Amino acid sequence: MRRATVERNTKETQIKVAVDLDGSGKTEIATPLPFFNHMLDAFGRHSLLDLTVAARGDIEVDGHHTVEDTGICLGQAVREALADRRGISRYGDATIPMDEALARVAVDFGGRAAFVYQADGLRGRKVGSFDAELAREFFSAFAHAALCNLHLEVQHGENAHHILEALFKAFARAVRAAVAVDPRDANVPSTKGTLTA
Repeated sequence: MRRATVERNTKETQIKVAVDLDGSGKTEIATPLPFFNHMLDAFGRHSLLDLTVAARGDIEVDGHHTVEDTGICLGQAVREALADRRGISRYGDATIPMDEALARVAVDFGGRAAFVYQADGLRGRKVGSFDAELAREFFSAFAHAALCNLHLEVQHGENAHHILEALFKAFARAVRAAVAVDPRDANVPSTKGTLTA
């Protein structure tokens, strides 16, 4: 079973994340940040991962710690659920429109962390009370905890809500493709023979 649960408890946050890579997109999301809840729900539904997130944090400071630490926990949970990464497709990419916005995401669960984020149009912007720049912190934390290459690019867009939603849905579809089991190859998809060392 490709499942994992991760808990992180610090003076700043208390977070529990559970994933099932072979789910159907069922989600239970509870953070103190409503827009972030919306994005995590979209991620679960479009990735087809069953996803449970329960997070509390010092949002009286701001949402940074809660968002970043949720990304860490989600990345760790996906990494643990992938185990030795045997039989996975490994790579995934998606280009997703959301009204006038267009985002492209590519991921490689190859066992090394690398992160590229091109979304200059989100600098200094908010969606409701959510600081749009926190998306970068979430995705970066995920990439480093999951040990994956993660590239995100906003090709165009004006509305910050649309841009963020396109990013999260493209992220979901890319992850969905990459963690999928390849029925033609049950081996580790690497010429090295390992993706965890």
